[in-house]
Amino acid sequence: MSILSISSGRIDESQRPHLQAPATERTSAILTQIRPNALDELSWRGLVALSTDEEALRASLAAGPVTYYCGFDPTAPSLHIGNLVQLLTMRRLQDFGHKPIALVGGATGLIGDPRMSGERVLNDRDTVAAWVARIHNQVERLLSFDGDNAAVVVNNLDWTSPMSAISFLRDVGKHFRVNRMLAKEAVSARLDSEAGISFTEFSYQLLQGMDFYQLYRRYGCTLQTGGSDQWGNLTAGADVTHRVEGISLHVLATPLITKADGTKFGKTEGGAIWLDPEMTSPYAFHQFWLNAEDAKVADYLRIFTFRSQDEIAAFEAAARDRPAQREAQCALAEDVTALVHGEETMQRVRAASQALFGSGDLPAPSNSVLGLPG
Repeated sequence: MSILSISSGRIDESQRPHLQAPATERTSAILTQIRPNALDELSWRGLVALSTDEEALRASLAAGPVTYYCGFDPTAPSLHIGNLVQLLTMRRLQDFGHKPIALVGGATGLIGDPRMSGERVLNDRDTVAAWVARIHNQVERLLSFDGDNAAVVVNNLDWTSPMSAISFLRDVGKHFRVNRMLAKEAVSARLDSEAGISFTEFSYQLLQGMDFYQLYRRYGCTLQTGGSDQWGNLTAGADVTHRVEGISLHVLATPLITKADGTKFGKTEGGAIWLDPEMTSPYAFHQFWLNAEDAKVADYLRIFTFRSQDEIAAFEAAARDRPAQREAQCALAEDVTALVHGEETMQRVRAASQALFGSGDLPAPSNSVLGLPG
């Protein structure tokens, strides 16, 4: 299968010809009997939208620890709950014994991924460096840095900054095809607009593609994860590594998380829901999850919590049979708030919420929890 072919969905085991199966499939089937495959965990949680070669990835994950990475650009002082999907996907893979690399893009953050709406305003180097440090700290709270598969945090500015323009064009640009770059949705949309697109933003794909190649060379990284809306950028690194090294790397994309009406998840009238408590207070964060729609709450429990299938099935039934009690929403809000802000803060938020709605005493001090000054 081509490195850029796409597959999705579960494997139908009843259709697999075991006696005639390729060696990689037989090995995967045997090892999966010994321990569950991380891909099954991601699949039942609804976290597999696209992959470059799902069968090969399944075999690789079953054969032993895989080093994988996901990138986060510092285009704001904090990550938001869209990024949380990727962080928790990384943590699930790590819990299965695989080794995560969190890349905070000190270089790509200086450029910015092209947007449909128009050219980004470039942030100065000191601002981006400060945001890199803040996002680094957020990543550290959600991954494990102990054991044989301890997480690593890297900054792509480390290998990008020393390169000259000539070296970048010769050593990196040579391996990219402009026709593929033009096919990216955001790029093609901007080309057709009156504003067009700058060469700076057009070059973003080269920078991100180089990241995967560098991590393969430096750490033996063979899997990249990310959102399905980034598919063109995600596969760029696999493609360039295939051209240079002749090997096939894996890419796994999660779906876009939506509300029941199909609109983008994670936005309110005030903007994005941030992980930084100074930008979205723990109380507002908790309330956001508490207000999840009945029709989507089970999906959010699968994606954003570590609850089991049986637990989520029970909450799904409760949301259907006893919607007024909002049991599923309460579990969702408490689990995600504890993950992001810590158990102690979650307890204070819950107490504050109960007090504000007349069922408890407001703990003091509570200003930081509620997002109030002082």
